[in-house]
Amino acid sequence: MCDYSLELYRSRPATQEEQYTLHRFPSGTMGFVAGTDCETAVCMPAGAKLSLEGINETVQRAFSIGAAEEVTMTRLEVTGHAHRDAVRFANGREVLLQSLNAGVTCTLAPRDLDEVLGLKATPELVDA
Repeated sequence: MCDYSLELYRSRPATQEEQYTLHRFPSGTMGFVAGTDCETAVCMPAGAKLSLEGINETVQRAFSIGAAEEVTMTRLEVTGHAHRDAVRFANGREVLLQSLNAGVTCTLAPRDLDEVLGLKATPELVDA
């Protein structure tokens, strides 16, 4: 899922084994990017579990969280053209990506995309 305001940019789905950084795009919208490609938004599916690191002190105080947190991607229900992409912290707070600091890094929990998207593992072939 990518916020509506990232439709101006190239985008692609998240993949396993990559690290992402929260980036402020020229439009002002916050979104994830991979590596040094700051022109392509990486879309995280709702329900994906992420490990965030590098949350600054101002954000930590505002939402009663630590510098590193396990979160779940979510999409807030709002009307009109408003940001929707958010994360849910263990303390229950749901916070728009717009409220986090640029430079926060994240990784997906192992195999999380398969679970979120309902993909099933391919059964191993058994030699007879």
